[in-house]
Amino acid sequence: MLAKPRFKWLPMPYHSILLFVTWLLLNNTLAPGHLFLGSVLALGIPLLTSSLSKPQPALHKPMHTFRYALRVLGDIVTANLEVAIQVMGPIKNLNPGFFAVPLDLEGELPITLLASTVSLTPGTVSSEVSECRKFLYVHALTMKNEEELIQTIKQRYEAPLMEIFSC
Repeated sequence: MLAKPRFKWLPMPYHSILLFVTWLLLNNTLAPGHLFLGSVLALGIPLLTSSLSKPQPALHKPMHTFRYALRVLGDIVTANLEVAIQVMGPIKNLNPGFFAVPLDLEGELPITLLASTVSLTPGTVSSEVSECRKFLYVHALTMKNEEELIQTIKQRYEAPLMEIFSC
């Protein structure tokens, strides 16, 4: 299910608020002219650009999103330490390689979030999504067990994203 704008005259309310506040902060004044111009820009820019954006899937479980973000942050810290130890150790312990993760996710945003998560976690980089959108190609700094890496990505990242977006 795709999220639809509530009001035609205000298609992106959060963007409008952000634009208005940013305008006032950049000008560092609450003068009536700047309040008016900020309001015109905050309403006009989203109206002009709303037709350019693609509809995005709705978040069905926002609290799961918060939990997912915390998991990713924790994994980034842990992976940074692991990669530092690997890089500082003997080069023979590094075993880089590419592997393909079969995707159960559907939609551009969930796949993009998965690819970004894999790239944010040190030691792995997502390099490409197949044209059929059924595989995510990943490069790992140390690849001892390909199947284990695939299952880790699917369980730690893909499964929660499927739950968040109800894929």
